[in-house]
Order: sequence, then structure tokens, then C-alpha cells
Amino acid sequence: MAEIRKGTQAIWAGEKESLAFGATQVPVVHSVSFGYDDMDEWYEVAVGNKAGHIYGRNTNPTVQAFEEKIRCLENAEAATSFSTGMAAISNTLGTFLSPGDRVVSIKDTYGGTNKIFTEFLPRQQVEITLCETGDHEAIEKELANGCKVLYLETPTNPTVKITDIERMAVAGKRVGALVIVDNTFATPINQQPLALGADLVIHSATKFLGGHADALGGALCGSKKLVEQVYHYREINGATLDPMAAYLLLRGMKTLKLRVDRQCENAMAVARYLQTKDIVESVYYPGLDDHPGHEVASRQMERYGGMLSFSVKGGVETVRHLLPKLKYANRAANLGSVETIVGPSRTTSHVECTPEERAAMGIPEGLIRYSAGIEDIEDLLEDLEQAFRSLPEEVLVKS
Repeated sequence: MAEIRKGTQAIWAGEKESLAFGATQVPVVHSVSFGYDDMDEWYEVAVGNKAGHIYGRNTNPTVQAFEEKIRCLENAEAATSFSTGMAAISNTLGTFLSPGDRVVSIKDTYGGTNKIFTEFLPRQQVEITLCETGDHEAIEKELANGCKVLYLETPTNPTVKITDIERMAVAGKRVGALVIVDNTFATPINQQPLALGADLVIHSATKFLGGHADALGGALCGSKKLVEQVYHYREINGATLDPMAAYLLLRGMKTLKLRVDRQCENAMAVARYLQTKDIVESVYYPGLDDHPGHEVASRQMERYGGMLSFSVKGGVETVRHLLPKLKYANRAANLGSVETIVGPSRTTSHVECTPEERAAMGIPEGLIRYSAGIEDIEDLLEDLEQAFRSLPEEVLVKS
């Protein structure tokens, strides 16, 4: 039988085993505990020798269906889930890092991830080295000095910079490093880090996977051996995915391929439009020929994603006037939803950072993150045009 394609997997994968009473949709199982009359069977399930559930902090049928779906989409041996994307990141790093270990990563990861690297892990005597994103030679040089974890995010949030996963995976494994990739922006529809050599792939399921801004969640995929270690850490520390959130994520993932395809088309059109505006200083989108990571993205991604960002002349002052004028965009700290979402990094991805820290990561205060929705592209472009036309004369003069 031919390999099942991603759009079909998004709808069918992981669900059949969890159906009950002839239902065609996965039920939401809210029970915290699962009872057994047979003491020996209870023990076998409890120690993992037999399939089943004993306690909601550990496993749950609805949550298990979500895990199986993302496992199939990432073509992984195993998957586990978390209450949020940051829980996925922090629990994974917490599983594998000990005092004296060394992490090599890139400078402009998501703000929460960056805080783990710059604030929390150093307290635990974990050495952190952050390299310029896209400077593969610098990363390889640092890896040669020894490394326990190589952590990558590509495309990055919010500047959508690109790292060559395959090249970095080879370099990381050469020194015995565990290679972890945050695949939130690309989604498994556009990028398969495990196939490119990564050991583990992380998602904030809150974003594109769920796609409707109504459920928090995180996911990790990889080999059974590695994922089981992270699952054990998570079940003890308690960052468990809620069954209702798992159901909402499952429902959202059924349209993942359709949504992402449309978001990629819209993002490309918006990026090209923004290049025509004099007040726009720079447009960051890997689908553009002049993007520094375009060639690598063309090799390792199916399409270039639904995320872009752009910086405007006049900085924060222009942002203050421009964004409120948009009719078809939520001004909010989220991304990957069916609705277009916009916001400056100073209040979204890197709100935890100071202006100086953002500047060091190459994030100008006038940077706007744009998460393309699935609206008709003509309406999105007309909306942007009227917003730019509405800018007051004093802003245009200062710009």
C-alpha cells in the first residue's frame, strides 16, 4: 500500500483505537483514574507491561490519540505531550541536562526558550553558548568544543531565520550531542526534522497544530528510548496535557494540511506586497529570493510557512498607528491560527526580554510579527493597504 500522505494522516491517524460506542470522533475522557478488578492486570498496566491507563497525570485515552496523530505526522517512533509548548521545551531540556553539561544553540530563539538558556539553566551550572543564527561554521566550531545538547529552532520566532538541520545534525552527532529541533513554525506539513537527522522534534501545539487559538498544548516526537525518558520526567513533574485541550487539538489537526497550505500562500503574497512599501525597511520571509536562508529553506522545507515579519521606518511610533487600523487581524500574542494575527515582538515573542536583549538578538523595536490566516488574500492585501494609507503625515515625515 502506498504511503499515506500528510493531509490524510492529519484526519485519520491515531483515532481508530480511541473510538467507542460506534462513535466516529474521539471522546473526551475526563476521568482522573481508571479502575481494575483484577489486581494482577492493574499491576501489569501500572508497570507498563500491558496497554491501559491508571491515572490522568500519566496517560489518558484522549491525550493518547493526540500523541499518536502527531507521532504519525512526524513519522516518529514515539511521541508524548505537555500542557504547553514551553512545558515541552523545559521538560525536554530538564530530562537530559545536568550540572556541568553544555548546550549549543542560536541567539534568536523564541523569547521563553532564550530565557531558559540565559536565566534558568545557568543557575543549574549548565553552560550555554549561543551562536549567530545561520552561521553554521560558528556552530560547528562550538560543537567541536564539546556539547550535550544542540538546540535549534528553524524558522525562528520572530525573524524567521533558517538553520540547515541536516548539516547541524551531522555536526552534532559527530560529538555525541543530542539534536533537538523546534518545528512549531514549519509544522510537520512543511518540514520533517527527524528525517533530516534530528533526534527529537518539539511543537507548541497551541499554534499551527491546533490552529484555532482555543487550546494550549505541547508535543515531543522522536525515538522510543528518548521519548520515554522525557515522558517519565513529565509524568513526575506533572506538566500534563488536559483531555479537553487534547480533543480540541485533535479536532484542529484534521484541517492542518488545508490550513497550512493556505497560510503559506497568503504569507508569500503578503511578503511580496510588503516589499513594495517604502515605509517598510525589511521583510523577513524565507520564501523570498533575497532571504539569507532561502536556499537552505528550499531544500529542507516543502513550503516556506505561514509566518513572516517586517520592520517599519519610525519604529514603535509607526507600529502604534499601523496595527490598530487593521480590520482583519487580531492584535494578540499568538500565531498559527485561522485568523491573521499581528503584533510587535516587544509584546509577543520577546516580551520577557529588555530592549537591549532584543537588540542583541537582532530584533528591532519596530519589528512586526505577521501570522497569516486563511482569509481571502485579496482582503488581507486591501486591509494592509488601507492601514498604510491611514498613517498620519507626521509619522510618514519622521519615517
